Amino acid sequence: MGQVQDFVQRVSSNIEKVIVGKRQVVQAAMMGLLSNGHLLIEDVPGVGKTMLARSIARSIGGSFGRIQFTPDMLPSDVTGVSIFNQATREFEFQPGPIMAQIVLTDEINRATPKTQAALLQAMEERQITVDGVTYDLPAPFMVMATQNPVEYEGTFALPEAQLDRFLMRVKLGYPAVNDEMEILDRQQFRHPLVDLEPVATPEELLEAQKAIKDIYVSPAVKEYIVRLVQRTRDHPDLYLGASPRGSLTLYRVGQARAAVFERDYVLPDDIKAIATRVLAHRLLLSPSARLRNVAPEDVVAEILENMPIPEGDVRETR
Repeated sequence: MGQVQDFVQRVSSNIEKVIVGKRQVVQAAMMGLLSNGHLLIEDVPGVGKTMLARSIARSIGGSFGRIQFTPDMLPSDVTGVSIFNQATREFEFQPGPIMAQIVLTDEINRATPKTQAALLQAMEERQITVDGVTYDLPAPFMVMATQNPVEYEGTFALPEAQLDRFLMRVKLGYPAVNDEMEILDRQQFRHPLVDLEPVATPEELLEAQKAIKDIYVSPAVKEYIVRLVQRTRDHPDLYLGASPRGSLTLYRVGQARAAVFERDYVLPDDIKAIATRVLAHRLLLSPSARLRNVAPEDVVAEILENMPIPEGDVRETR
């Protein structure tokens, strides 16, 4: 686990040269990296959503693709297209920006559902299919999508199938006064992202992703995860609860959080700490709950409050 912790420390410290005063958000992003999942970064404009994605990509030294979603985009603008080469008399595949290790999909909810659907296969299977030919995406592969939750003109809500493919939904929030003053100082002459250098390699990330799978999860914690997810399926305020993918995500992100906090076993507190970020965006409220202005985060908080904490030793006994 020492190599994982060293990787997390190096990358986190590098990201925080750009993202000021958001340690918990950076830790959540690291959990996403270690879990080999995709992040949905949702917040108001100007708080650093795009900068977070770009600083992560630069810190691990991977290839970077950016897709600025607009209503007139086509699926081929994401995946790529086959073009006829008159010299060779054959079609040649011209890859789109999705063929990168870290892909920033900026303002994802501005694309039409047809274009959004181009991401579904890539996010789940790490492959794309163009003109009947399937292409593997590079490893590691991570989609970091941003969206503005308060602007609805010219936007298209993400379908449940796509939301379920995001590992976590992260919100940055406004910086504190001292942090915002530090941002002003750091950007007085130039943006710190300009001078940000890679501190790790994609190969190190792949090794870290493999290593966290050995982190121990006790049967009691596994049952806690499953019962937590099952309660979302039976809750009266929810029309649609979390799928088994939600359980698997809680399990994997719990392992990643344990690694970030330098443990080789998962605590129930790890699951409680990540449950809202992992589950809330997967839940669909009932009509009556929407009328009462209930938020999915409120439902998760209520379930956690009423869930008994597993007892006993959660460490592995050898």
